[in-house]
Amino acid sequence: MIKRALLLLVLLLWTAPLWAVSEYQVADIVVSGNRRVKADSILNAISLHKGQTVTPPQIDEAIQAIYKLGRFSDVSAQVELQNNAQILVFQVTERPLVRNVKYEGNEEIGTERLQGVVTLKVPDIYDPYEVQKSIAAIKAEYVKEGYYAAEITSDSQVNDENEALVTFRVAEGKLVRIKELRFEGNTIFDAGELRAAMDTQEKWMFSWLTGRGNYDEALLEQDLERITDLYFNRGYIRVKVRKPVISLVDDRSHMLVLIQIDEGDQYRIGKIDAVGDLIDRKGEILNHLQLRPGDVFSRELLRKGVSKITDLYADKGYAYANVSPLSRVDDATKLVDLALEIEQGPQVSVERINISGNTKTRDKVIRREMKVVEGDLFNASALKRSKARINNLGYFEAVDVTTSEGSKQSLVNVDVNVKERSTGTFSIGAGYSSVDGFVGQGSITQENFLGRGLKLNLAASLGSESNTYQIGLTDPYFMDKNLTLGFELYKTSREWDDFSRDATGGALKLGMPVLDDYSRALFVYRYEQKKIYDVSFFASDDIKDEEGKSTISSITSTFTRDTTDYRLDPSSGQVFEASWELAGIGGDEKFNKYILDYRHFWPAFLGTVVSAHGQVGYVQDWGDEVPIDERFYLGGINTIRGFDSREVGPRDENGDYTGGDMEAYANFEWIFPLAKDMGIKGVTFFDVGNAWDTDYMSDWRYSVGAGIRWLSPLGPLRLEWGYNLDPEEWEDNARLDFMIGRFF
Repeated sequence: MIKRALLLLVLLLWTAPLWAVSEYQVADIVVSGNRRVKADSILNAISLHKGQTVTPPQIDEAIQAIYKLGRFSDVSAQVELQNNAQILVFQVTERPLVRNVKYEGNEEIGTERLQGVVTLKVPDIYDPYEVQKSIAAIKAEYVKEGYYAAEITSDSQVNDENEALVTFRVAEGKLVRIKELRFEGNTIFDAGELRAAMDTQEKWMFSWLTGRGNYDEALLEQDLERITDLYFNRGYIRVKVRKPVISLVDDRSHMLVLIQIDEGDQYRIGKIDAVGDLIDRKGEILNHLQLRPGDVFSRELLRKGVSKITDLYADKGYAYANVSPLSRVDDATKLVDLALEIEQGPQVSVERINISGNTKTRDKVIRREMKVVEGDLFNASALKRSKARINNLGYFEAVDVTTSEGSKQSLVNVDVNVKERSTGTFSIGAGYSSVDGFVGQGSITQENFLGRGLKLNLAASLGSESNTYQIGLTDPYFMDKNLTLGFELYKTSREWDDFSRDATGGALKLGMPVLDDYSRALFVYRYEQKKIYDVSFFASDDIKDEEGKSTISSITSTFTRDTTDYRLDPSSGQVFEASWELAGIGGDEKFNKYILDYRHFWPAFLGTVVSAHGQVGYVQDWGDEVPIDERFYLGGINTIRGFDSREVGPRDENGDYTGGDMEAYANFEWIFPLAKDMGIKGVTFFDVGNAWDTDYMSDWRYSVGAGIRWLSPLGPLRLEWGYNLDPEEWEDNARLDFMIGRFF
């Protein structure tokens, strides 16, 4: 056995690779096989040079360095004897140059969209890694659209010039949407509450339009965090939301998503303390927290409290204040002790306000909306309000307000960056309204005329039942003061079943702030010449008495308080408006008209908004009867839906609607996104109200319904269907109101 072992060892040593102990004195180093890549570029990547003595490990390192250039599919090396000299030759095989990329089988997603996600570029060197990344990116796009089972493959065809055509082939498979979101282990929240916290949703009847029910892995990961947050806000800080289990059912056309939850125990607040730099008494600072000892722990309430305390410091000039919540969890007592560690940092003042991005709008238009002033102490609340005011101008797509270091530690700069949006439009086209019929229109509007914030409007609309011509100009900061001044001239004509009305007039406007930054007063003087004609033979005596010409000279005073977060599309806040029109300062018509209007917005779950709107009005004559066209007529898309326009209110013995001296109505709405990217929203509503003579106030009318709203390229679109809950015998059970285009 010993002899056999010795013999085997000798054989192994004899057959060991000779290169393992070889060295080469190379006279030159050359590259072979390269066509597009220069030899110098390759040789510069290695650490070898001619005349050097090299070993096989050094040659291996050089080969790896050439591979790392990413341009070769194969690299080898050999030492050749030429003219009694040893030459080190690197033999390379270049990867082909990608000259074109094609897509096959992509019927549901356009080629242009796929080109936007594919990382393989043209022209560029073929890289298998980039091909695999591109396949993954294409797959992700299909998953977003619900094609979870889509399969993507690739191949390449290389010509004699070493140029490649890469083809991505897509087998789209069936559209797969989430049939059911199922939960296990949940006892604190039912399935409906958990689904409501998620953006991922089950499919529904309009999934073909909205995409609801599509599977998005990244979105589902965020939803798991939302569910976790839901439990944290109820004190279940040891909750574990496990990775979803996905299964395909119904011949792989639907998906089931199972989410398993280990809830753990509920924890409460133990001790609460604040340490560090306290600018007020500890109790006063901790009062900004909504949490108290013994309360159920809530991460959301803790986060809000920390934000309030941070703002408390920032409002006193401590722009760099840091409030860190430190927690100690006692699993035995199920208590969480909190300590707020506060570092106030230096107190700073505003050195400069820098404005950028405004290519058209003048600096002063933005600067006058700022609630912070250069030289004042920094104030975070004023900075937030400044951003809201600039945003509410409607001149910009985006408004970004940040801070940067000043010339010294006690100074800070406020940087306002805006992105201009188109505020001027010229349009000519047509729209349709169930109230006005077909309407042709032409308009020139400029919300930011000359970049000075002036509002200019030149408009005309022609319809089967109404015509309007209007010109107006308003300066919201007349003479660079917080004073609104404007005018408008108009001419309108309108036909109703019982009579027609022409009016020509104008108005002067004067507005100013009152009380605070959120409130304004507006005074409008109106002078109008009107004519009531084409009165029906069957019209009531009240309407016939109105026939002929008359003039109105009135002053309307309006108080408005608007605390909404975004005036153009509110999601929180309120708008209160009270107006009084006094007619009879000259002219033929004499009346007082009072209107109170209130609207409130509440943000709800999943980006939805709840709103409540109410209005009451009263018109009172002094001398003559109140003009019939100045009375209150309800019904239609802007007041009580489900009823014909102007057909809610008192009627005479002939069945004609004569308008009310008093009106009251309310609208309750739930607004939710249907297609976020397109800006399409859905709405459900409940309306109630009526108009009455002053000596009779009862018989409320009710309706419910739903609709779609879209700020389309042609203008705002509204499609709303209302159902009359208690129709009279002469009324329809339901009504569909439709409006598109701009109406003046």
